[in-house]
Amino acid sequence: MKAAVYEGPRTVTVKDVPDAKIEHPCDIIVKITTTNICGSDLHMYEGRTSFESGRTLGHENMGQVVEVGSAVRKIQVGEYVVLPFNIACGFCKQCEQGLTNYCLTMQPEPALAGAAYGFADMGPYQGGQAELLRVPYGDFNALRLGEDAAERQTDYVMLADIFPTGYHATEMAHVKPGDQTIVFGAGPVGLMATYSALLKGAGRVWTADYQPDRLRKAEEIGAIPINTAEQNPAEVVKEATLGLGADNGCECVGYQAHDPEGHEDASLTLNGLIDSVRFTGGIGVVGVFLPQDPGGAEAQGELEAQGKVPIDFGMMWFKGQRMGTGQAPVKKYNRALRDLIAGGKAKPSFVVSHELSLDEAPTAYEHFDARDEGWTKVVLHPNGHGNGHRR
Repeated sequence: MKAAVYEGPRTVTVKDVPDAKIEHPCDIIVKITTTNICGSDLHMYEGRTSFESGRTLGHENMGQVVEVGSAVRKIQVGEYVVLPFNIACGFCKQCEQGLTNYCLTMQPEPALAGAAYGFADMGPYQGGQAELLRVPYGDFNALRLGEDAAERQTDYVMLADIFPTGYHATEMAHVKPGDQTIVFGAGPVGLMATYSALLKGAGRVWTADYQPDRLRKAEEIGAIPINTAEQNPAEVVKEATLGLGADNGCECVGYQAHDPEGHEDASLTLNGLIDSVRFTGGIGVVGVFLPQDPGGAEAQGELEAQGKVPIDFGMMWFKGQRMGTGQAPVKKYNRALRDLIAGGKAKPSFVVSHELSLDEAPTAYEHFDARDEGWTKVVLHPNGHGNGHRR
């Protein structure tokens, strides 16, 4: 089968690899019809993680079931399914509490928790930017889709990661109807956090970034854009709230945050939120932060290379703010979000700019990594249907 394989920093090739196969009676095999390039893939693409050369990328996946293991009881061949990026067992202590993002069974390193497809430090599992994908514990991990799945793949594939992740940011920030919310980052996850806050009935949502094309997307769905190359988000929000600040905020950028001049600063968005959110407000952090950053010493400093970020904790403490962090437990949200899509209440595919074939993955990574104008979200179709065009 063909797959997009990481060969080293900024090098992805599409090549033949061994077919995915059943390895355990609870496995299923999915023919991947739609898979996304995620912003967190870029950390690996740039060589800023421990991701090994020769592995297949891709953790935002959906497709059609083509084979099931002998112990599979619910999922059937021919069904369309979307796959949470979290690989979970369903029966460990964490999974029993709904924390499938920190499954203890599927992570082979005893000192760690959590597993994912094609992701650094999250188990040995291959990614789904390929024609086929092995899905462990298919009955638990696969979310079945309805009759409209084939026609609405660019909506449903967002349930694998970015829609639940953006929603999770708003949950950790405690966004409620009528709230005033600020989102740092207008990449795909930031746009999903913005969208989720609006779906929840937030009264005003500001989205801060310095990429004009992404800010236009935020404005199209009803957010107030803040171009950080021209304005200080905290000043904008405080001016609009009698000096108090937003009720809550979401961090959707991560440890490779850049200022408009291109300087990396892992504390940039965290400190921006501490400044922007009012006393006792909530902050949800879903942007990726890691305990080790192989390129951090050169890009930022020795402390940042060890995952140590100089945030304004004194001000955060003084303001009595609450901060929630970590990857999203996708299964906690994906069924309800699926039903919003099916019922016509949500259309997360608004973020998609390009639908491409798997063979175009190397070029797509280059453009997406460079934040080229118009490249807001790339969808790959390993088994056909890529049109090569902007939407």
